[in-house]
Amino acid sequence: MEAVTIKRVTEAELAKELREQYMKNPPEGMTSDEVRDLSYDDLLDMDYFLHEFDDLEDDDFGEEGFYIF
Repeated sequence: MEAVTIKRVTEAELAKELREQYMKNPPEGMTSDEVRDLSYDDLLDMDYFLHEFDDLEDDDFGEEGFYIF
């Protein structure tokens, strides 16, 4: 069994990485300049809401089709 090492990351470090990522590829409706001007909190909130439902993509709920409950 392989041991898993988890690196602790501060919010400031995460926000810095996210800022660089989103400045290279800004979300739809935003520019790199707008991303640069976001506060750490706003940047982290934006990332959260952009990926809020990513873990639900494999779930069949909400897909078109016939359901029997």
